[in-house]
Amino acid sequence: MKRIKIAFIAILLLATLAFIATLSPSERTFDLWALRKSLVYFTGFVAFGLMTAGVVLATRSRVIEAWLNGLDKHYRLHKWLGIAAAVFSCAHWLFKKAPKQLVSQGWVDAAVFKTPGGTEDFFGDANLLKPMEHLAKSLGEWAFYILLVMVVLALWKKFPYRYFFKTHRLLAVIYLILAFHSAVLFGELGWLSPAGILMALLLAVGVPAALKSVLQRIGHEHRATGMIESCSYHPDNGVLVVSIRLTMPWSGHQEGQFAFVMFERSEGPHPFTLSSPWRGDGLLTFHIKGLGDYTRALPHRIEPGDEVSVEGPYGKFQFDHARDHQIWVAGGIGITPFLSRLGALADVPWPQRRPISFFYSTREPDHAFIGEIRRLSELAGIAFHLTITGRDPALNAETICSLVPDYLDTEVWFCGPTGFGRGLRADLTGKGFPGDRFHQELFNMR
Repeated sequence: MKRIKIAFIAILLLATLAFIATLSPSERTFDLWALRKSLVYFTGFVAFGLMTAGVVLATRSRVIEAWLNGLDKHYRLHKWLGIAAAVFSCAHWLFKKAPKQLVSQGWVDAAVFKTPGGTEDFFGDANLLKPMEHLAKSLGEWAFYILLVMVVLALWKKFPYRYFFKTHRLLAVIYLILAFHSAVLFGELGWLSPAGILMALLLAVGVPAALKSVLQRIGHEHRATGMIESCSYHPDNGVLVVSIRLTMPWSGHQEGQFAFVMFERSEGPHPFTLSSPWRGDGLLTFHIKGLGDYTRALPHRIEPGDEVSVEGPYGKFQFDHARDHQIWVAGGIGITPFLSRLGALADVPWPQRRPISFFYSTREPDHAFIGEIRRLSELAGIAFHLTITGRDPALNAETICSLVPDYLDTEVWFCGPTGFGRGLRADLTGKGFPGDRFHQELFNMR
């Protein structure tokens, strides 16, 4: 989470400092006209910078993912950028429109918002794109309204994923319109300023990224096709186990990673954690929990022989830190990355294994499913502890610490509900456990 916050703050600071460095002495005053003019440009400039960062993140760059330590963190930053961009866009619209409303209502003299005689406009009037100014303003305003609707839909959890996926693609088109709006209204003299140089860089990276999204080329180089080899459904916990045999080359994956799987083109790709280790045979297995309308209906919509598309792998939840003793904590369907690791460790000779304590909390135990976990744990030499919610005492830090006395010398890997993980981390750090050794998968992509 630290890198997400650093990246978010750095983007805001860079845009703000570049803008301040561009202001002339007269524009740094608190004169009402100068202040209003500066705020209009400042909020628009920062909003465009935030949107550009969000569009670049949407390309799922492996370099950025590696720095942020996983695509789950990648998408969390993308969400924050989208919300912040909407807030600054609203402020930009308000600073632009409010004076006109104040004048029209007769509350403020129109002369207050007029450019003082002889004062040069903020970025100058020597704009080669000036003939397109009216079009840019009109398109920008309508793009702003659509942007707000798109952000609200993206944050509305009940909005079906298949519609979210399709409408979210429109944001790339909205970005291109706002890029046109920004380029036209920026002004030629502004391009020689610190803000102008940064704006040029934003356009140089943002426009190609948006075009890549519009042309549906995101992740194309990491995509492979395959066929469903088998499906089995566990009715007690609502988990569908799907095995896919790839028919194209796959770079392989590490335990704990996930991939975007498209079972139906009309639905689009969904992110699912890989629950099988890579053995070089082209076989991928996914445990899919029926959490929404689509995943609940999936057992009745797919069958062996269906063609699917897989994109990935992504994620950095990879159990590769230096501590000998690890503690795994899984809640509900958060068990899937651990299943992949269990399968890999079951193939490893005993002397190469590390001591691992595995805690699994579920409210819907399936006997066959639990039996397979116990079998793999035994083969891997892992201490497995099962907690059934509603029957057993709640799984918490006290329970874990009592069963793992040397917990201060361990590495904790958690995957499950966000609130559960946040509380567990707080309780463990309260007992002196180093927070940087608590690894949590943020598997909520919206």
